[in-house]
Amino acid sequence: MLRNPIHKRMEKLESWQHLTFMACLCERMYPNYQIFCLQSAFGDPAVYRRILDLLWETLVVKDAKVNFDSQLEKLEDAIPDAEQFDIYGVYPAIDACIALGEAIHSRLSGETLSHAIAVSEASVRTVAMLEMTQIGEEMTDDQLKELPAVQDEFDIQWEIYRLLAECEERDLELIKGLRADLREAAISNIGINLSQ
Repeated sequence: MLRNPIHKRMEKLESWQHLTFMACLCERMYPNYQIFCLQSAFGDPAVYRRILDLLWETLVVKDAKVNFDSQLEKLEDAIPDAEQFDIYGVYPAIDACIALGEAIHSRLSGETLSHAIAVSEASVRTVAMLEMTQIGEEMTDDQLKELPAVQDEFDIQWEIYRLLAECEERDLELIKGLRADLREAAISNIGINLSQ
């Protein structure tokens, strides 16, 4: 499994920082789910969008009440089955759902570090799998780490981590800014760009 060097450092972060990190990466994976739904006529991307928006809301609205059990059920119904589709986009879409599921589970369990690392890995996996598919061969982790696309993914995760790590306490402006920037860019971790 491709390990991002930031995983060790994430142990120093607080749970709100882990949760914001997860929301940021899910935001970057959302266009992958959105385009899959449009290409395959599967599901409704608005389901993913709504759950992700609720996640953001819990980060910026004090005492926001969200029933994450029911959100998890909605998400599970919205995950495509890879065997039923012959388009590549099903895999990035599934990874996006896995990542959002990890974020919801962290909300349910109160344990955030392991879920944040799992979301980081899911996002890197999406990038690495696409690269291997395009090249047409399996690659070792060391080979994958040399690929510009994988390095870019590490860099963006590092950048988000760094912004969060610099905060002494929960910074609502930073959280809102990250959400706005990522939604506005609307570019996924594998370069899919869909206007909102």
